[in-house]
Amino acid sequence: MYQPRIVSIQDISCFGKCSLTVALPIISAMGVETAIIPTAILSTHTAGFTGYTWRDLTEDIPKIAAHWKTVGLRFDAIYTGYLGSFEQLGMVKDFFSDFGKDALKFVDPVMGDNGKLYPGFTPEFAREMANVCAAADVIVPNMTEACAMLGLPYRPGPYQEEEIREILRRLTGLGCRTAAMTGVILADAPDRQGVIAYDSKEDSFCSYYRENLDVKFHGTGDIYASAMCGSLALGRSLALSVRTAVDFTVECIEKSMGDDEHPYGVRFEECIPYLTRYLEKKD
Repeated sequence: MYQPRIVSIQDISCFGKCSLTVALPIISAMGVETAIIPTAILSTHTAGFTGYTWRDLTEDIPKIAAHWKTVGLRFDAIYTGYLGSFEQLGMVKDFFSDFGKDALKFVDPVMGDNGKLYPGFTPEFAREMANVCAAADVIVPNMTEACAMLGLPYRPGPYQEEEIREILRRLTGLGCRTAAMTGVILADAPDRQGVIAYDSKEDSFCSYYRENLDVKFHGTGDIYASAMCGSLALGRSLALSVRTAVDFTVECIEKSMGDDEHPYGVRFEECIPYLTRYLEKKD
């Protein structure tokens, strides 16, 4: 029986529940073989911690790719998350060229939130990230990242649905087939939050919303992106993959609300057994 295979290219935070320590268990639990290319190793993630260590692994990326070429590895999906330098962006584009012919290229352009880029990122970096997204099939930015890549002024929500749709059209105009905006709150339903996705080839939109939980946890974007990419790698539709990822992310947040002992991330581990429930759902 064929088993899909994903490679995820992003950092490892040894403590803190994000990036590869989220992607690897979630995608594996979905029945998808998961290879990794770590871009850096941090002692903890950077939200709420100080004095963390950082080891850059940029020079290892092309060496790993070169070895994989010699053994003929193939992937059903290539999933990128946090990338910390212009050099790494260029390496991802090279990896897409070398391994992406028959693979779904899925980019989470992690750069910022709430109208601000994360420390170390610049408008120039966002423009280069837009070039990476141009080579992708599916991208999953939040509003901050979308505006940065398109050179648009950011404003906080709630938003009009047509406003989001126009931004999604412009994002696919970069070159990707599908763009999914995360963290969307619409003006006519401020108590709901979700995702709107646009498939430019089909010229069709889909969306899915759940209750707007008034809490903030680090790593929930990684949880969403991992679940959506895993679902797509299984051959499930865009609409169903969006729904699966939203439902699973909400369940992880709900499990963590009121837990003062884990402010650095959500208790996603306890929700992994329920992934099979979402995978049984059909369009």
